[in-house]
Amino acid sequence: MNEAEREAGLAVTPGYRYAEKVGNQLFVAGQVPHNADGQLIGIDDPHAQSRQCLDNLLKLLAVHGYSVADIRQLVIYVVGQRSNLVQAWAAVEEKFSEGVPPATLLGVTTLGHEGQLVEIDATAIET
Repeated sequence: MNEAEREAGLAVTPGYRYAEKVGNQLFVAGQVPHNADGQLIGIDDPHAQSRQCLDNLLKLLAVHGYSVADIRQLVIYVVGQRSNLVQAWAAVEEKFSEGVPPATLLGVTTLGHEGQLVEIDATAIET
């Protein structure tokens, strides 16, 4: 994590890198539903957690000089029943009103933080 990421309002993550730029590509680690204080947002609400993950993703992209138009791939990980996947996907569709980039929606059994239902990673390419 770097100072610009902290200043953008991303939670402090000791020993964890949010992203790495390689050439004109930005490889983004899974964004979690934490606010700037590191608090989990949207307990038991996959839609709210997806929104928070996407908000964090867009902040991170901006810090590194990318925009939503540069996203070339998303992977959305969701814990729980199919209804959780549907709710998480609805938030993705809302955020990408111009059309969702190529994306994979995966149901998983668990994620890294207690109460976490959603995580979203991305690959962006400067155009």
